[in-house]
Amino acid sequence: MKTGAAASAMAAVSSSLPTAVIAAPATPAVHAIHATTAAGEPPAPGTAPAATPSAIAATSRHHPLPAPPFWPNGHRLVISISLQFEAGGQPADAEGPFPPLDQQFPDTIVPSWYRYGLLEGIPRLLTLFDKHGIQVTSHMVAKAVQAHPELAAEIVRRGHEASGHGLEWAPQYSLSPAEERRHYQQASDIIERATGQRPIGFNAFWMRHSRETLNILQDLGFLYHIDDLSRDEPSITPVRGKPFVVVPYTLRNNDIGRIAGSTAMTGAALLQELKDEFDVLYEEGVHRRRMMSLSAHDRIAGTPTVVRALDQFITYAKSKPGVAFMRKDDIARWALSRPDTPHNPPRVFDGA
Repeated sequence: MKTGAAASAMAAVSSSLPTAVIAAPATPAVHAIHATTAAGEPPAPGTAPAATPSAIAATSRHHPLPAPPFWPNGHRLVISISLQFEAGGQPADAEGPFPPLDQQFPDTIVPSWYRYGLLEGIPRLLTLFDKHGIQVTSHMVAKAVQAHPELAAEIVRRGHEASGHGLEWAPQYSLSPAEERRHYQQASDIIERATGQRPIGFNAFWMRHSRETLNILQDLGFLYHIDDLSRDEPSITPVRGKPFVVVPYTLRNNDIGRIAGSTAMTGAALLQELKDEFDVLYEEGVHRRRMMSLSAHDRIAGTPTVVRALDQFITYAKSKPGVAFMRKDDIARWALSRPDTPHNPPRVFDGA
């Protein structure tokens, strides 16, 4: 089912890599980097450093302090990377980093900006993840997968998670409940046909849900969504009395704002910001469950400058004891298994 230029680019990348690199890795529940205490000693099973009064005071009053171990294998901090596969799934009038164009004229440049994610961005990011032996979650726009099934299949073949990101890269919150359900059902079918993996996670266009989104996702067998910025750890929201996991996304460590947006920064500045974020969460991780989320859009994070910054950041994070990289489906399952996972109140909409 190889089609088009994206297939050629993917084949070129695969043929240039050693067999050991492109072979499909096993999919562990946790990709461990280190499993030691801050002092460098292996943690005793089921133990973690005692919480200090200041750490307890810093814990939200809305949920109890999680009990150790905070993460599988006693890890101190989990990092989860989102790879947004959107190129090819954008509508004809999709936004880009260019001035608006009168619609009576064809836009000859914005489509090529998205196409960069297919031809250069995703192959380059996959090589980076292979280099470090880490696995990520790819939020896939179904029409992008439909147009480039070989690329979606390659992502999953390398051990990464296929997660839902809507039927096309466009708002979903304005759809009727019936339309929204049909979109998510169709999107899941497309992803499963291409990758062999049915998504259980979801990321909405710009994180905006309708009143019915979580109900629909629950009906369709989804386990978690990422469209919540309220915590630096997973949590659970009740949906019709049943648990639905939140594996938080990020607006801070997000290339679409930091590199392509109004607050655009250099690769060096991005690297420093990621290190600063990591250092604080790593320090807090002695006493609390901490998670660092990082977003990588195909056409933005896949550029040489950003990949260099990500490479240096991952190297930095891996040098610290007790750090693990996890896919979001594995984080969601872990959160469900833990009685101390924070619980959110049911969502209530104004006027509902």
